[in-house]
Amino acid sequence: MNTDNKVTANIHTTAVVAPGAKIAENVEIGPYSVIGENVEIGEGTKIGPHVVIHGWTQIGRDCRIFQGASIGEEPQDLKFRGEKSYTVIGDRTTIREGATIHRATGEGEETRVGNDCLLMALTHVAHNCVVGNHVIMSNLASLAGHAVVEDRAVIGGMAGVHQFVKIGRNAMVGGMSKLTQDVVPYT
Repeated sequence: MNTDNKVTANIHTTAVVAPGAKIAENVEIGPYSVIGENVEIGEGTKIGPHVVIHGWTQIGRDCRIFQGASIGEEPQDLKFRGEKSYTVIGDRTTIREGATIHRATGEGEETRVGNDCLLMALTHVAHNCVVGNHVIMSNLASLAGHAVVEDRAVIGGMAGVHQFVKIGRNAMVGGMSKLTQDVVPYT
């Protein structure tokens, strides 16, 4: 954000941006997108149409978020009681059409996606997940709550990852896989 409190951003006239949202320079926000009160969007990030970003969410620099994505919404977790929790997206991450990333369950907890990731269309990252850097999630891949995906892992299309499962660094998960146990690195 500029030091003189002027924001140089390209926000479509139909987008709804809450007064408390922090929008950095050179951000683009597309038609009909909704940006919540406690959202921070880093410099150079491009947000397409019909994107919803809520909760205490921080989006890094130079990210691309495509139409219909939902980020930082309340978790789909029966333990959630409205507590203040977070969603953090790193720099240069691409989130494609219809992807969902939910904030964490538990006061002060977070859901985190690292830098330089690609989350393809209709992927899901549930509450309290930690996704490392350079991770690729192919179309329809889903992570249940508390899953961990280490750096440079690739998750194939339509793969389902059970809660609390850990996928190791540089692992490759085949499409349509059902993961109920950890995957060791480099497999």
